[in-house]
Amino acid sequence: MKSIITTDTPVDIPAKAQGPTHTLSILVNNEPGVLMRICQVFSRRGFNIDSLVVSEGRNANFSRMTIGISGDPQGLDQIIKQVSKLIDVIHCFEHTSDDSVTKEMIMIKIQCSPAERSQALQITEHFTGKTVDLTPVSMIVMITGDTVKIDAAVVMFSQFEIIETVRTGKVVMARGEQAT
Repeated sequence: MKSIITTDTPVDIPAKAQGPTHTLSILVNNEPGVLMRICQVFSRRGFNIDSLVVSEGRNANFSRMTIGISGDPQGLDQIIKQVSKLIDVIHCFEHTSDDSVTKEMIMIKIQCSPAERSQALQITEHFTGKTVDLTPVSMIVMITGDTVKIDAAVVMFSQFEIIETVRTGKVVMARGEQAT
């Protein structure tokens, strides 16, 4: 019988196997097939998409894609150029922590008895989280922040039985007057 692996199955991936991470912001026409064409560029170049967030912009004709990728930094400039040449792509930029603000969100559902609840609430408060659901035997906590903060919160909540996690990809916005 095969074992089932879900998105909540812990998998240890050595950092060196993933390679350096990069965050790209891509403004595109809001048209069918755009995401597929962009993903093919990454696939052909051997980059893995670690996170992907797509949402309609202020103008419904455009969508913003924020893509977290890992792979050889030598090919990154070429990927940005190839993505920028695609039909329906307005622009593509790499953002660093120096020129942008990057955040993620996670919801963690833990099994937690009333006796354990105060400890879980202290952890939630420490990470500036919010309790979004509470039952006699479980609670759901929502935490926002950078990747390091989200990872640290998961480690701290691991002392409880984690029932489920749902995590967004990165969202990014350029600092100051620079366009995202």
